Amino acid sequence: MNLTTTTETFGQDDQSWLASAHGTSSARTITLDTSAFTAGTHYPNGYFPSGLPLGKITASGLYGPYDNAASDGTETLAGFLFTSVDAPSVNTIDPQGGLLWHGAVVESRLPVSVDSSGKADVAGRISFF
Repeated sequence: MNLTTTTETFGQDDQSWLASAHGTSSARTITLDTSAFTAGTHYPNGYFPSGLPLGKITASGLYGPYDNAASDGTETLAGFLFTSVDAPSVNTIDPQGGLLWHGAVVESRLPVSVDSSGKADVAGRISFF
């Protein structure tokens, strides 16, 4: 039994983009493909922010940033990163996270805007307010 004192630090996750609790209890476990993201654009503060729009990379089954102009699977919006995830120091480590794949979001509070094509991809599963 270990009885030594341990100190843990917890940050505050900004989930103000969530419009309701609907869907939050059924977020799917996913793996992010760190090499698909750009450090200064997608995680400038050392973490992938919650609410980040994601698409599923067809070849690997991993998730990358939603990009309507892509042709690797990420051109289809799959959902949003449910909670922030620490970005690894190298892009060869792929962290796990949660995917909000149905529910409601406050569009103006998302860290990255979603175009009309992305909204059409999740129509019927995610409502935008």
